[in-house]
Amino acid sequence: MSSKHIYKIQFMNQGKVYEIFARSVRQGELFGFLEVEKLVFGERTTVVVDPSEERIKNEFSGVRRTFIPLHAVIRIDEVEKQGVSKISKLEGNIAQFPVPVYAPSGDKGKQG
Repeated sequence: MSSKHIYKIQFMNQGKVYEIFARSVRQGELFGFLEVEKLVFGERTTVVVDPSEERIKNEFSGVRRTFIPLHAVIRIDEVEKQGVSKISKLEGNIAQFPVPVYAPSGDKGKQG
């Protein structure tokens, strides 16, 4: 994907909605994960600092690449301009993708 593209990724994490911007998004090498690289945060060219963006910027400080579980992804948009990254409360009717539940069959230690 071209480095000129900017993607807005929204996903759920620990009961909150994360919104981040990145230049590279693809299916990860780890099964069931989305691979997000080249995170983009606002430049510190103004005196006013947005505390919500500072919080998420600190959380992803030093991260070159992050893997997001596919079932946590809410939406991915290709956008023209970068917005403000933020963490917000989970509100409204947002549901995760159905997750298959794999239960072991039989008792532990038994082969069958």
